[in-house]
Amino acid sequence: MDEQAVVKALAALAQPLRLQVFRALVVVGDAGLTPGAIQEGLGVAPATLSFHLKELVNAGLVTQERASRNLIYRAHYEQMNGLLGYLTENCCQGAACAVPSGASVPCCG
Repeated sequence: MDEQAVVKALAALAQPLRLQVFRALVVVGDAGLTPGAIQEGLGVAPATLSFHLKELVNAGLVTQERASRNLIYRAHYEQMNGLLGYLTENCCQGAACAVPSGASVPCCG
């Protein structure tokens, strides 16, 4: 993951509602959520949610798929794991860490 993509992803997550939306999508996994389900769960207005979902999609942290009449939003786990990998790439200056060096510990997907 390049530095520009990392900055874009972190900027997208640096807003409380977007962080809540992203975490909600991570919790539900590959099933994803419709905007209506997200609105109901977080109590947010449709226009506000639409704006924040667009930001998460543009940052590559969330994917959008049309399923019949509905849009389904899902956390993009590969991008999330890439971001986490970038942030921990040089962890502990080479000393032993909680996760063994070279070990891949993806959350999902």
